[in-house]
Amino acid sequence: MKMLRWMARVMRLDRNCNQDIRNRFGVASMSDKLNESRHRWYSLVLHAEEGTVHKVCLELDVSGKRPKGSSKQRWLDTLHADVELAGIHPNQTHDMA
Repeated sequence: MKMLRWMARVMRLDRNCNQDIRNRFGVASMSDKLNESRHRWYSLVLHAEEGTVHKVCLELDVSGKRPKGSSKQRWLDTLHADVELAGIHPNQTHDMA
């Protein structure tokens, strides 16, 4: 963002919001890029052959329970939240990326 502000010759004192500056240069937000990357990777894993390492790791079931309280968020939890937010079925993620 700092570089975009420099290129636009805009200072923070000018009170231009980041979204306006990103739109001016056609740059996507970092969260959008991360979501896109997660969906692309999930699509690759879903369509991989059964014996591959990343397919085995995705379907791996760890014994035991998750700790009580605010447990750490797993990668799949984040992915499912992204898919739910987009309003699509998890098997259609290859269409999003």
